[in-house]
Amino acid sequence: MDPEALRKYSALHPKPAGLTLHYGTAGFRTKAEQLDHIVFRMGLLAILRSKAVTATIGIMVTASHNPEEDNGVKLVDPLGEMLHPSWEEYATQLANAEEQELQKVIAEICQKAAVNLHKDASVFIGRDTRPSSKKLSQSVIDGVQVLGGQYHDYGLVTTPQLHYMVCCQNTQGQYGKATLEGYYEKLSKAFMELIKQSHCSGESQRHLKVDCANGIGALKLSEMKPYFPQEVLIHIYNDGTKEKLNHLCGADFVKVHQKPPGGLDMKPNERCCSFDGDADRIVYYYKDTAGHFHLIDGDKIATLISIFLKDLLAKVKQNFRMAVVQTAYANGNSTRYLQETLKVPVHCVKTGVKHLHHKAQEFDVGVYFEANGHGTVLFSKAAETKIRQLVKEEKDDEKREAAKMLENTIDLINQTVGDAVSDMLAVEAILALKGLTVQQWDALYTDLPNRLLKVQVADRRVIDTTDAERRALTPPGLQEKIDALVKKYKLARAFVRPSGTEDVVRIYAEADTQENADALAHEVSLAVFHLAGGKGAPPQP
Repeated sequence: MDPEALRKYSALHPKPAGLTLHYGTAGFRTKAEQLDHIVFRMGLLAILRSKAVTATIGIMVTASHNPEEDNGVKLVDPLGEMLHPSWEEYATQLANAEEQELQKVIAEICQKAAVNLHKDASVFIGRDTRPSSKKLSQSVIDGVQVLGGQYHDYGLVTTPQLHYMVCCQNTQGQYGKATLEGYYEKLSKAFMELIKQSHCSGESQRHLKVDCANGIGALKLSEMKPYFPQEVLIHIYNDGTKEKLNHLCGADFVKVHQKPPGGLDMKPNERCCSFDGDADRIVYYYKDTAGHFHLIDGDKIATLISIFLKDLLAKVKQNFRMAVVQTAYANGNSTRYLQETLKVPVHCVKTGVKHLHHKAQEFDVGVYFEANGHGTVLFSKAAETKIRQLVKEEKDDEKREAAKMLENTIDLINQTVGDAVSDMLAVEAILALKGLTVQQWDALYTDLPNRLLKVQVADRRVIDTTDAERRALTPPGLQEKIDALVKKYKLARAFVRPSGTEDVVRIYAEADTQENADALAHEVSLAVFHLAGGKGAPPQP
């Protein structure tokens, strides 16, 4: 390490006085103008991580569904997964170190994580379409070069595409080719093979309207269009040419406001979906003939995928263990449908993709989705090997056909992370294979009415939870109060959890009617306000 070069470059990316940021589930996120020193230092950290694990590490510059003025940065570990938790702490230390301590902190990380600075290092860099992203990714490159690392700058890519590239690189191409063409070819080939196996007389042409949140998804989806078969007609809206990123559009907007995005005209019973700003989340929706809006969120996407996979797994007659992983935010009726009607085991974990991903790895087939539309399917190495073997060797036609469908599904799903493009193609293929309309899919179960609220508190740490965040341990008396309130309503459930990023407490309530869900959410928010140190005026109904 050249101390002089580090000092010189670090001075070009100074840390604003008094700014402290923490590396969370989404990496670092804040106003773009406060991030220059952070992304430079994450360039440094990625090189240290690469040397520590002797593999290529990814760095993505994006703030996902946040407003356009924000930006962020996150690191991608060797198999396309999220950064290891122990390194999240190193990221926070390095980001907040004063200029003169930088070298000392790097030395400490090297010692703690047994980093050999003489090893080679390589980093893959990607960025979204925000005005600030290009300059910030240049700062990442500065950090990489100070420590003498190799890098490949992919430029504009979706977050899941960068995760995919990193995984391809570190599996020596076993997962696929580490190029955009490789990604488009692998997904489109698997999609076309699946559609080919469709024997039902569904619509011959499949129309889908896609709201791309005025983000990177629009660029990449239009690049992918030539790879799709003629029968699939994808119409792109909110493509970023006229409006601001995520403004009144995108998966987060649609899910939170329960209404269609701006910039997309919906005719009755048309299938529509929305990506978020970096294309790692997707939700579907439609309007019925009466003009009512219907949201099909991550829970219902997970359910559709589970029906399809359970059916195929039964046909191949292998003892594969399948499960669905959800968080406490999953709608109660989705959990009931999966457990009681589909008879699929459901596991609940803490909020945050890393918890879902980790739990899903315990099964041969692990389906996980957050209600917000972020999710994927993981297949164990053993299950994948067995499925590919059945395709080659199985004599029984029905078994072989089912194995072939599973093999194509494995190739279509981006197992590294939730991927709006890959999940969209999986849903489209399953609807075609099952001959389902969007209304039939929606009618699998009816969501219980629910309400999300948040309460400002002086310190979010006063709330501590257990049982996958479904019960509050502190402050004393809060859980008892929630239990008493829940008893007043039918089919009711409520929980509270501290935000990971700001001093607010998030409240979720569901009940048999919207009126009751709203009343319960309000009563719980008052309990939080009074027992957990609410700020400002008490919540109003």
